[in-house]
Amino acid sequence: MPRQTSQRAAKPELLATPMENVGIIDFEIIELLFFAYRDFVSDPDQILDKSGFGRAHHRVVHFVNREPGMTVADLLETLKITKQSLARVLKQLIDSGYIRQVAGPEDRRQRKLYPTQAGRDLALALAEPQSRRIERAFEGASDATRESVKRFLRGMQD
Repeated sequence: MPRQTSQRAAKPELLATPMENVGIIDFEIIELLFFAYRDFVSDPDQILDKSGFGRAHHRVVHFVNREPGMTVADLLETLKITKQSLARVLKQLIDSGYIRQVAGPEDRRQRKLYPTQAGRDLALALAEPQSRRIERAFEGASDATRESVKRFLRGMQD
């Protein structure tokens, strides 16, 4: 019986031409977003790395500072992550003194999250280089341009 050659055994064809925009795909915008995100998070990443923290810690510190007293359930919904994903990060931030967890006044099972002064200082230290980067990008731009960018970014969200 002759041996059959599978698709896996055949050498895949090499493609030497770059992908080009097709239909709604705009590779330039996609690449600009990749590079903007990489650079936007690079400064906070360096600050976080000194404490052994990462981007998940940054997001938690940011949103708890933006809405002190938010519940763990609210934070899970905001970040669109599981309880298990949040547990380790939140424990580290609490143990390190950046976040405090307080039982709810009506429902003791409810856990409300508050930043400490150290948590507020960390959030500001992380936001400051990002804000400088944003202001540099908006240099000379009108208020209308700024609003257009906000509208675009909101439109990118689910």
